[in-house]
Amino acid sequence: MQPTVSDFLVSRLREWGVERLYGYSGDGINGFMSALRRVEGNPRLIQPRHEEVAAFMACGHAKFSDQVGVCVATSGPGAVHLLNGLYDARKDHMPTMAIVGQQARKSLGTDYQQELDLMALFKDVASEYVQMVTEPAQARHVIDQAMRIALARRTVTCVILPNDVQDLPMEDPPMEHGAVFSGVGYRFPQQLPEPADLDAAAAILNQGEKVAILAGAGVKHAVEELIRVADLTGAGIAKAILAKTMVPDDLPGVTGAIGLLGTEASDRMMKECDTLLMVGTRFPYVEFLPEPGQARAVQIDVVPEALGVRYPTEINLHGDAGATLAALAERLEPKANDKWRKQVQGWIDDWWKKTEARAATEATPINPQLVFQSLSPRLPENVMLTCDVGTATNWYARNLKIRQGMLGSVSGGLASMGNGVPYLIAAKFCHPNRPAIAMVGDGAMQMLGNNALITLAKYWQEWEDPRCIVLVLNNHDLSQVTWEQRVMEGDPKFDASQDLPEFRYDQYAELLGFKGLVMRAPDDIARVWNEALTADRPVVINAYTDGDIAPLPPHIELEQAKNYLASILKGDSSGLHSAKLSAKQMGRSFFKRKK
Repeated sequence: MQPTVSDFLVSRLREWGVERLYGYSGDGINGFMSALRRVEGNPRLIQPRHEEVAAFMACGHAKFSDQVGVCVATSGPGAVHLLNGLYDARKDHMPTMAIVGQQARKSLGTDYQQELDLMALFKDVASEYVQMVTEPAQARHVIDQAMRIALARRTVTCVILPNDVQDLPMEDPPMEHGAVFSGVGYRFPQQLPEPADLDAAAAILNQGEKVAILAGAGVKHAVEELIRVADLTGAGIAKAILAKTMVPDDLPGVTGAIGLLGTEASDRMMKECDTLLMVGTRFPYVEFLPEPGQARAVQIDVVPEALGVRYPTEINLHGDAGATLAALAERLEPKANDKWRKQVQGWIDDWWKKTEARAATEATPINPQLVFQSLSPRLPENVMLTCDVGTATNWYARNLKIRQGMLGSVSGGLASMGNGVPYLIAAKFCHPNRPAIAMVGDGAMQMLGNNALITLAKYWQEWEDPRCIVLVLNNHDLSQVTWEQRVMEGDPKFDASQDLPEFRYDQYAELLGFKGLVMRAPDDIARVWNEALTADRPVVINAYTDGDIAPLPPHIELEQAKNYLASILKGDSSGLHSAKLSAKQMGRSFFKRKK
């Protein structure tokens, strides 16, 4: 039998190193699915319950493997369902490719059933490359371009396959004018800035007496070089949320997360530094950076359009983070005075004491901070962490002390609910011998997480290490948005939009063949974590927590305080309770601060 276009595409993906695809079938993609069947799992199709989960898994695959994540969907509704997960990948600069079915070429333009203008639909999310294969000789260079651009530009690409093209006999391009021949392969170059710019950047850092570093996801493979520069300059290191697990928290000078979810140590360092080095980050919140003119600034990024857009930097170094930091280190003079580093470390030590104090605040029934505080010392050495969007992100960012060897991620740029469990499953496929924990709010769990658990049930028994834990913060409230309504709008909690129904996540887990555990009181927390971390199967923890525990920002603006008071006076349904808890948290965390 002569290979079809689909057979060729599947074999070409294998040449590119693709081991698995995440997707759901339908008649618009049947030819491609037939080709996957014929290769008997090389590459392998992983079947989630929904195309949005497939796209989130593809993004998670890229995050936990550093390879292109590939998702597959049928035409029409299947294609539409991919969009949210693909935007998650685009906003976090993850190499991801979508392969999408389409109606037959002869029917295009007739408003045929499930016919959509897929070129237009994907043109934004896959703006670097979206192409429809209209004849066999085109398939080779389209798939090669889509893979290479996704890798090289760390972005989303899309290949559209009309269903009649999928089953056509494959043809190589003819040896004639107008034909295009392409090949497989891409390796990232080691890119360095101009020596003069490195010299100028080093001069700024050498002159600085209070150096602060802001590390983003771009430091993933440059942590050793980053620490070297931090030690030479006596700098503290603050982390954007996507870099949470990249730089260990137990190293000297690591202040933790920055921003609304961040630590007071990071906030204070930024307020008092005189020099700022930004590495591999597009952190957007100017209110958490030094005042313009306060600090001289240097930025390193491999993407030129990321340079100089978040802070008025003096020197912009366009280059690979690891190579550029190494070259910079050669030009740096070790700081003779460690007063600044000691001052930063004092703020860090105070912060970790404060997290313990806040976690000890009594709540009804459980303070969510205590759940995370109790998990932190129990984290396995090589654990993989995924965190959904909501108040869980605050506690993940602040209360977990990351050690070397751990991996983790969140939906950073898009901040989309629903990513936590799909990321978890993708991480386990990438590293089946490592334990994994997802931290998810009840809103995200009811939105997509419960659905994704069915996929987990289908595959978990093939993994070498069965430890796979989903922590659900069950507070019957879309609590992150509730707090935003209070603090940003000055409105009381809008119960009709915020209240969530009760759902027994633990009992649902048992139906799926998992272990279901419940935290109802503080005394349950340690026992449940110990039981979950030694289980022989996936575990879902139904943790009944208090949604009125405020995710206190590193600094409270006057306007925020006024809005919060206004929300209570307008009749917030749990305003008095939340006010009492906020007062207790702040009261518990007051102690003499190190200078």
